[in-house]
Formats: sequence, structure tokens, C-alpha cells
Amino acid sequence: MRAISQDAYGAPEVLKEVRLPRPAPGPSQILVAVRAAGVNPTDWKHRAAARFLDRLPLVLGWDVSGVVEAVGYGVTLFKPGDEVFGMLPYPYGVGSHAEYVTAPARAFARKPAAIDHVQAGALPLAALTAYQALVDTAGLRAGQRVLVHAAAGGVGHLAVQIAKARGAYVIGTASAPKHDFLRSLGADEVIDYHAVDFAGAVADVDVVLDALSGEVRARSLDVLRPGGILVSLLPGAGSDADEAARAAERGVRVETMLVEADHAGMNAVAGLVETGELRAHIEAAFPLAEAAKAHALGETGRTTGKIVLIVPGA
Repeated sequence: MRAISQDAYGAPEVLKEVRLPRPAPGPSQILVAVRAAGVNPTDWKHRAAARFLDRLPLVLGWDVSGVVEAVGYGVTLFKPGDEVFGMLPYPYGVGSHAEYVTAPARAFARKPAAIDHVQAGALPLAALTAYQALVDTAGLRAGQRVLVHAAAGGVGHLAVQIAKARGAYVIGTASAPKHDFLRSLGADEVIDYHAVDFAGAVADVDVVLDALSGEVRARSLDVLRPGGILVSLLPGAGSDADEAARAAERGVRVETMLVEADHAGMNAVAGLVETGELRAHIEAAFPLAEAAKAHALGETGRTTGKIVLIVPGA
């Protein structure tokens, strides 16, 4: 099979198309013929330097949408020919930037018929991150106020939609050119972080979803109401002790979250897609062979929504 691999850490140019043996599914696994696979910030961060995956050569990619080619012993959820989408177990189950991939059957859900593989391939990692942060970790309820940082990004734009689907009042930070896009997704307020200090413009927030960390994470504690929660997707700026003390002083909670493969979560995402409440915005789609171009675009930090790699047959 064709795959995109790297033998060294570095710039996008380290990504090369290679030929690898097609894998076979083990017990409780399925073999998926990949039709599309999302590209996320974690992909280019792992490409550039050793992080969770300190091994080479390395085939990146956690998002996948495709067709079940074969099933391993004990699998009952899917049969060959089923269209599925899901996230490979993060971080060690990596490898979807290839023509075929194996993974636990319960890392997948049935692909909603209303969307194609490109749309489906854009969703899993980012949508699961948003869902697990807002629903599983924060317990978001109707009527609560949510602040989503980097709201036009891959996770952010899906978080806006998931929060609206749960009946929340949604505030998003983004550059001014992206405000109309966020309003089209249902954002109730949008803040231009270039022109306005969000900490002075927002108050009494129940949930903050922080994909930026650093100084933004530190100042986000000040906009939470007592009993509120900040869910961060990255490590904090200062010491854990300092942050814990500030959080305790304000009567709020801080959680740093890492996304997990999640069959129930994927089914919840699929349900939101089927009701029309969730859709990925595709910034760009590239053929698998042009993975380096996809990484280079993502690293500009100026994209809206998601980038996807397309495998022939999509």
C-alpha cells in the first residue's frame, strides 16, 4: 500500500510517499480502506519533533473515513463493505495517512450517509476533542455560557456547533475576518482578539475551552464564574501550583484534556451530523501524495476549519 512516512523529524519536506505491506486486522480490529484522513496540529507537531511518538520511521494520521475491508476475530459491529469513520487510539495508534489502516473496531462509528468521506475524514479527532471537553469533562448544560478560544480553528468551529446543539450561549474569539463565519455556525458573540482584551469583554462564563494556553489560559480564569471550569487542550503557562492556587481562590476548576478514542463519542458526533447540527468546514483538501503541502498550509496558523488528505477512491 502507499503511505506517507518520515525517516527524520523536521520541515514538511521530510514527508515522503513510500510502499508498505498492507496490514491485517487482529482480534477485535478492522481493516479500513482509507478514503480520507484529516490533518491536525498534532500531526505537524509530531512531524517536526519527537513528542509522544519517539520512533522513526513514522506514518502520521489519526483521523480516518473509509470502507471496512476485513474484520478480525470477534468483531460484530461492522462487516466488510460498511462505511465507517473514527479516530485511531491517540497517541500510539497512529497511521491513517495511508491507503489502509487497522484499528480497534470500537474506535469507529458508521459514517453518516448525509456526508461524503472528505467531510467525515475531517471530523473525528477535532470533534471528539470538542465533545469530550464540553460534554464529558465540563458537563455543559443548556443555558450556560461558553467561551471558545480560537473558535474558527479545527476544534473551535466544531466546539461552537456542539455547544449550540446543547443549548449554550456561545462566545468565540477569532480575528475579525472570521466573525461572519462563526456567526453562521451559531456563535452569539464574537471577539476580535487583535483589537479587544477578551478578559475585559467577557464575564460570568461557565465553561472556557482553551486551545491556545500560555497567557490566554492564565487570564481565562478571570472570566469564569464561581463553580466554572476551564478545559485546556495544552499545558499551562505557569507552575501547576500557582494555577491551582488561583483557581481555588476563584472557586473554579481547571482540567487539561487529551482526546481518547471513543465509540460512544463517535456515535454522538454522527448523531449531530445526521440532525444537521454539526458539519466540518474544509479549508483545503489535498491528494495523499501532497501531504507535505497540507502540513505547510496548516502550519501557517491562518486556516479556518480543517485540512483533509484524499485517498484515491474517495
